[in-house]
Amino acid sequence: MEKFAYDAPAEIYSSAGTGARKRPVSYRRFASGAEAIRFTIEELPQMMQRGTVMEVGDDRFEIADIRALYDSEDYPLSRNADEIERG
Repeated sequence: MEKFAYDAPAEIYSSAGTGARKRPVSYRRFASGAEAIRFTIEELPQMMQRGTVMEVGDDRFEIADIRALYDSEDYPLSRNADEIERG
């Protein structure tokens, strides 16, 4: 993975799961990718995380990528998800 721009604006699209059934999608825009990542890992219910995609510019990141960015040494924010089960 190329170096991620944690300070670039990001958008989060989340849904309660994946699959053939249509489910409502929620959308949130963040001033930085770091804030979007923090929200996804620390605040979004785990059930919604599975269907989450983050867009930063032309790049798309699914939950495994978002988790890797959160766990990265380069992640600029303090982590509050030490007790959160990793999915």
